[in-house]
Amino acid sequence: MRRPLTLLLTAALIGAVLGLTPAHGAPPPKPVRAAAAGDQPHASYWYPNSILDWDPATDPDARFNRSRVPLRPRTSDPALKANANARSGEGGVTALVSFGPTSNNPSQGALDPNYYAFGHWQYVDKLVFWGGSAGEGLILAPNATVIDAAHRNGVKVYGTVFFPPTAYGGQIQWVRDFVQKSGSTYPVAAKLAQVAQTYGFDGWFINQETAGGDATLATELRNAMRYARGLGPVEFMWYDAMTESGSVSWQDALTGANDAFLQEGAQRTSDSMFLDFGWSSAGLDSSRTLARSLGRSEYELAAGIDTEANGYNTSVPWSSVFPAGQKHVTSLGIYRPEWTYNSSTGRADSHTREARYWDGANADPSDTTTTSSWKGLAHYIPESSAVTAKPFVTSFNAGQGDFYNARGTRVSSTGWNNLSLQDVPPTYRWLVASTGTRLTPSVDFTDAYEGGSSLRLTGTLDAVNTVRLYQTKLPVAADTKLSVVVKTPAAGPTRLKAAVSFTDAPTAFTTLDLGSTSGSGWETKTLDLSAFAGRTVAQIGLQTAGTDPSYDIRVGQLAVYDGTVDSAAAPTGVTVLGATDVSGTRKTLRLGWTPSATGSVHHYEVHRRNPDGTRTFLGATPNDAYFVPRLDRVGTEGTTTLDVEAVSTEYGRSPVATTTVSWSGTAPETNLALNRPATASGQCNSSETPAKAVNGTVNGGNTDKWCTLTTDKWLEVDLGSARALTRFTVRHAAAGGENASWNTRDFTIQVRSSTADPWTTAATVTGNTAAVTTNPVSVTARYARLQINRPTQTTDPAARIYEFEAWGP
Repeated sequence: MRRPLTLLLTAALIGAVLGLTPAHGAPPPKPVRAAAAGDQPHASYWYPNSILDWDPATDPDARFNRSRVPLRPRTSDPALKANANARSGEGGVTALVSFGPTSNNPSQGALDPNYYAFGHWQYVDKLVFWGGSAGEGLILAPNATVIDAAHRNGVKVYGTVFFPPTAYGGQIQWVRDFVQKSGSTYPVAAKLAQVAQTYGFDGWFINQETAGGDATLATELRNAMRYARGLGPVEFMWYDAMTESGSVSWQDALTGANDAFLQEGAQRTSDSMFLDFGWSSAGLDSSRTLARSLGRSEYELAAGIDTEANGYNTSVPWSSVFPAGQKHVTSLGIYRPEWTYNSSTGRADSHTREARYWDGANADPSDTTTTSSWKGLAHYIPESSAVTAKPFVTSFNAGQGDFYNARGTRVSSTGWNNLSLQDVPPTYRWLVASTGTRLTPSVDFTDAYEGGSSLRLTGTLDAVNTVRLYQTKLPVAADTKLSVVVKTPAAGPTRLKAAVSFTDAPTAFTTLDLGSTSGSGWETKTLDLSAFAGRTVAQIGLQTAGTDPSYDIRVGQLAVYDGTVDSAAAPTGVTVLGATDVSGTRKTLRLGWTPSATGSVHHYEVHRRNPDGTRTFLGATPNDAYFVPRLDRVGTEGTTTLDVEAVSTEYGRSPVATTTVSWSGTAPETNLALNRPATASGQCNSSETPAKAVNGTVNGGNTDKWCTLTTDKWLEVDLGSARALTRFTVRHAAAGGENASWNTRDFTIQVRSSTADPWTTAATVTGNTAAVTTNPVSVTARYARLQINRPTQTTDPAARIYEFEAWGP
């Protein structure tokens, strides 16, 4: 049974099946665009006729959808491939990934750490930003974050043109609209080239599955692609569905019925073809022969596999496309590898599944031994690396996190995702050589030097461990340096060395000792590579030596650069392009600025200045425009100053450029502790957690509280930033329906603005008997602490707090 390449599971397409699409022949609805205020910008999508009206100068979202990261060149040294079975210079991988819905897909990330932050770019050559539906739009351009991350890893990105089957809302008129002509030109095809060039991506995936065409229409589709390619640079990948006769008939191969969509005589129609999922060994063999006869490579053909439903449990005839010990027959096309995220129970499970999918069953791409037929893509495909030029800096930022750090300092406690900020992930996930117990490398989301994650090495250290991280091609000059930012639990020896190899002996590591740390904070170790001037670094890794039964070290940054750390000039002309009032105390903003006049910029960071002199991170982008998804008013401030600073490719920081945002009206009081991160001295059981004291309810039964039996009893809440506070309300045991004799008798409320500050007392209560207490205050603080001195009216030792509320404007 054939399964066409359709979006069967999307809500939009279900809506199309239910008759929510236009009737045949009716003009399609135009996609809704955000107003030019402070609203959320989204990835662009159109129908063939509506794209003709698109103009980047008048589309308010266009500026936010532009990628500023050029496609990086890659290196892949056969001597450094992780797996002996992988074959260099042969088949590649195209991945069709849906990062979100066609409509309402944010342009620049979001305040949500739950996201498919793909981390195995080293095995992919092209990524198709998959989407489109009859009910939303047929032409979908990738958002800037995906382009930025892919290009930083040397991976091309394609948008999607999707003509669905008639059973799912497809209309053959849309295909005819797509190939409409104006004289000798194809206006829609010209728009495809313009969109790709404006937004900075590489091409389009054309999926034509609507029945009702004829040979003339099929010819015009080929002509339209060739016309757009002539306007270039723009590439096309054709999906094996429509044939040269105009009928939809999946060939599962390159045949005489569809080969003109790849090559027609001397004319190159498309750059590659995705073969439908029903291919066979004989079909792929004949496809290879035909491709060669056309003067094309068999590796421009991608044999499709569908992993949307079953991931690495999908049955794939691997030997037909990647026969053991023989040349690859074709390349591979993977439909929906984000199964690893969609099927997971959370981030850790998602990463485990992604590792199994790409690296194999043993979390080691060099050892893909398994009884499963799915050995992992690393078994067949050698790693490619875009670490080919200096400076090279990685903070192991995964492009998502539960907080944001800058130079090791917490500047935001809000969760986020933004692939534009993702660093190049390690080439090898993970390769650890040891004669003893192997340490465990991991991406750690509990601490970071820059961003929301870091590299962590843990385990029993009883022998030398060599951890291969990056394949590189970095020339060493007389002033080249390698810096490593590390963090240990306490002062003392790191037992860690930087390990580098060179292209003249790529598998032989030279190590440089990182010495000791002086404390438990982040420390930078800078190593001089001048002794290796004239050579080229082929690998960067780490090596541990010594003994430690509980070894634990974090690496916050690796950097290779020349001379001193350079900074870029400050951006100029920071402007609020639009503002939307979500409430009296919250706005969304669109900001724009003129890029730095000098220096190489990695990204621009946007911060707000707080009344207490601190700053809060609002987001970042390589672009010259950024959407701020949330700006909260602090206290009764009438204006908020925003800082925009350039972070260079060597992570030097520019002076700030500023603008201001005005607030109007009187700010209403709100419970600023509601659903904020809370910690405590302990808890009575797994149900009565600190989070229960800030969840906004006392009606959830006797476990809807925080409880502790510790000797020292305290509850602490992080308000996210320094806030003006007017009162604290505490809801004790009787507020939740328990015995009034368990109401807290004596307690103190303390505050501070940063973790480096001492606690100061805001309120002291003794002899309380009430179920609810309210204490007026006039303080500004980020952290609030409830210190319980006598938990009940009796000798009962348990503290019971149903709600701890911190109120302010």
